[in-house]
Amino acid sequence: MVDWRKPPRLFIPGPVLVKEDVLQQLARPTLGHRGKEYAQLHGEVIDMLKKVLFTNQHVFLVTSSASGMWEASIRNCVDFNETVLATCCGAFSDKWADVIKSCGRNCDELKVEWGQAVTADMIDKKLASGKYAAITLVYNETSTGLTNPLYEVSEMMKKKYPDVLVFVDAVSGLVGLPMHFDQLGWDIVFASVQKAFALPPGFTVAAVSNRAMEKCKKVPQRGYYFDFAPFVKSNEKNQTPTTPSIPHIFGLHYQCTKLVKEGMENVWKRHKEMGDYTRAWAKEKFGLFCEEKYASNTLTTVKNTRGVVVADIIKAVQEKHQTAFGNGYNKLKEVTFRIAHMGDITLKDLKELTGWIDSELK
Repeated sequence: MVDWRKPPRLFIPGPVLVKEDVLQQLARPTLGHRGKEYAQLHGEVIDMLKKVLFTNQHVFLVTSSASGMWEASIRNCVDFNETVLATCCGAFSDKWADVIKSCGRNCDELKVEWGQAVTADMIDKKLASGKYAAITLVYNETSTGLTNPLYEVSEMMKKKYPDVLVFVDAVSGLVGLPMHFDQLGWDIVFASVQKAFALPPGFTVAAVSNRAMEKCKKVPQRGYYFDFAPFVKSNEKNQTPTTPSIPHIFGLHYQCTKLVKEGMENVWKRHKEMGDYTRAWAKEKFGLFCEEKYASNTLTTVKNTRGVVVADIIKAVQEKHQTAFGNGYNKLKEVTFRIAHMGDITLKDLKELTGWIDSELK
């Protein structure tokens, strides 16, 4: 029988491993969220996140899963008579398209097969109609382990479609993959912290452009909890508009301090080294689910070319080593499995895990 009091070490695509020193930060004595002490904490975290995201625009601390920002981006920055182009390449990009429709906005979908990338040429052909006010993109599709070529997409869009707002889900990409928000010309990017920030789930970081905030002022019925306007107003006082999860912000301060000290180029290099190792192992023992040039540096989706029962291997590794990795997601269950290599996971950790999987294969 499983016992939640003795959780496994996590190499699933999120939440990932949270180390003891990080957990200790979440156990700090709490602060009054309208007091000067909290304002100091908030301001320091925002300043560091701007360095991590390479932005001088707005950064929001959001007590919510990233799914809330799917809705927030649409309700704040798309009017009811406008149409969004949703790019869909896996389970989570598909879900964002569903959220657009549930918010009562017009939505067209650019769909590719799971495991294929959404390219600049594909997007160019769709945007050429001139009918779209905004586009939704997923930087790193967690269900397939694929990184979309968004730097190429962004360069194309800045030249040809500068008036189209760009919303990016970077949930399993932010921190582990390059991110230059201002340079890319994006309008909203967000990520929940249980991925490469290596914190417990329940909190999201978002960057929002000045242009998005100007559009927000013109959109009616934005709702209450995720209305961007109060976030900007509260940020001026180093506050949040509603009660924040202060333990998460303690943890975020600790993690951002480490990221800034390491330097983001070094952080991205470290994640690439882990990705290279995991891909090499996957190709030797199984195969990669997506084309290698689009394979993610934060998680690898391994194609089950040997026809093993993935659930049995996951169970055995967990029972023997108190460590868990991920089965395939949704329709990819048993067809693939997923190994996270982001956040505070190390190359040594990965070698240990893959060694245990190798033992079960024998």
